[in-house]
Amino acid sequence: MNVLAIYGSSRDNGNSEKLASYLLKGINHTPVHLREMKIKPITDQRHDLNGFQQVEDDFNELIEAFLKADAVVFVTPLYWYGMSGAMKDFFDRWSQALRDERFSFKEKAKGKKAYVIIAGGDSPKTKALPLIQQFQYIFDFVGMKLEGYVIGEANAPGDIEKDTKAISEAAVMNDWLKHNNR
Repeated sequence: MNVLAIYGSSRDNGNSEKLASYLLKGINHTPVHLREMKIKPITDQRHDLNGFQQVEDDFNELIEAFLKADAVVFVTPLYWYGMSGAMKDFFDRWSQALRDERFSFKEKAKGKKAYVIIAGGDSPKTKALPLIQQFQYIFDFVGMKLEGYVIGEANAPGDIEKDTKAISEAAVMNDWLKHNNR
């Protein structure tokens, strides 16, 4: 199984990334850190006569890796009760990929398995639920299946280690991923 992990944090080795490590432990995967890529914000040209124009950045490279994956783990801190800006830019650009005939985006996205890892402070296990719903709507739109999610509570660097429940949930999901997706 080809697993892609897309990290949306602006911080190296942040809490969301550490939590994801429990899900991905022992699983062969390709990590992509959005903070290391250049993904420009979308210029909405859906209704322009000539449609979307090509953008010089790393989006096409990332979307090609995404479309080759069987399962994708989306990892983001909870920033102002939503996904990180880098992650949001990536999803916004899906509008462009959906209209790019080179990708057959919706056809290739259909059936992909999705996992979501979120870490944040300020009662994230409640306040991140609308973000889980947003991910679900995104996945439904392109025919992906949300297999599971873990929300961890962490604010300062390293705080995720205190959330043993989230770590345990990620470990259970790790076991499930190893044994049910061959």
